[in-house]
Amino acid sequence: MDFHIGDDALKNSKVYGINYPVRKGQVDNWTHMEQLWQHCIFKYLRCDPEDHYFCLTEPPLNPPENREFTAEVMFETFNVPGLYIAVQAVLALAASWTSRQVTERTLTGTVIDSGDGVTHVIPVAEGYVIASAIKSMPLAGRTVTQFIQNLLRERGEKVPPAQQLEVAKAIKERYSYVCPDLVKEYKKYDEDPKWFKVYKDHESVTKQEFTVDVGYERFLGPEIFFNPEIFSSEYLTPLPDAVDSCIQSSPIDCRRGLYKNIVLSGGSTMFKDFAKRLHRDIKRMVENRKLTNVEVKVISHGMQRYAVWFGGSMLASTSEFFKVCHTKQQYDEIGPSICRYNAVFGAVG
Repeated sequence: MDFHIGDDALKNSKVYGINYPVRKGQVDNWTHMEQLWQHCIFKYLRCDPEDHYFCLTEPPLNPPENREFTAEVMFETFNVPGLYIAVQAVLALAASWTSRQVTERTLTGTVIDSGDGVTHVIPVAEGYVIASAIKSMPLAGRTVTQFIQNLLRERGEKVPPAQQLEVAKAIKERYSYVCPDLVKEYKKYDEDPKWFKVYKDHESVTKQEFTVDVGYERFLGPEIFFNPEIFSSEYLTPLPDAVDSCIQSSPIDCRRGLYKNIVLSGGSTMFKDFAKRLHRDIKRMVENRKLTNVEVKVISHGMQRYAVWFGGSMLASTSEFFKVCHTKQQYDEIGPSICRYNAVFGAVG
């Protein structure tokens, strides 16, 4: 194959140009997307697509035309016998059942899905997404990385220009955490140098070692979710406000269930104490509104980073999965428009 994907592509970035087929959660280039699927199916999964039913995921607010394109590629290029396109939020809710905090298995809840390019707050009632109440934030993993990169650059840390983004990403993943109070955190660092860390790496060309001092970036990076104004003047709504506003925009009879089951999904929700801070801020809003007997619960679990994949594997391994799939026969009879609607799993538990 004359192209590389994932880590292979990054290693060969000096030889090839790099393209991202998915931007802000939406497919940007269908030719590249088809090549990516081809690579995944034949090189990594090593399976014949004609022998397997496929479960794919889509982001919230995905245009119906995208589902039709997906169906065309899957049924015509790969000749799959069956296809189910699941909404990521529903799968993330199913994955949260692995958490000890979950006492009942339900497909009602608010999903905070934060990956690399975009953060969505999605209310789900009985497996159906309440599309009119979805909130989208242009802050996610890549934004945190860029912010840490800016902080290091402003401070004059001697990082090789070609590795700046890579170093910022490594610092974010190794050392970052969410703090309860910015002022106290600054004071803590000023009083005790033990909180500062040193990041070591080697230059990619000369192989010489270099070090980077890591200080306030540790808590300032993830803080953009709670105080976006420290990074951008264009988007100013903190994540807890977006969650609260999303639940308040949902039908009144769902709101208790949505507050009670706030589920985290995606790599950018993995920061230490992220769930704790979010729970505290949303609880304060509920109490300020004098809402009685409203339980606020933010659920984090071991499968958070791969929640959508794990939820998909759970639901696709049930016997009902084959009943709700669109088949090749239906596609040949009706056409790609069958994928505009996907049945929701009825029997969960």
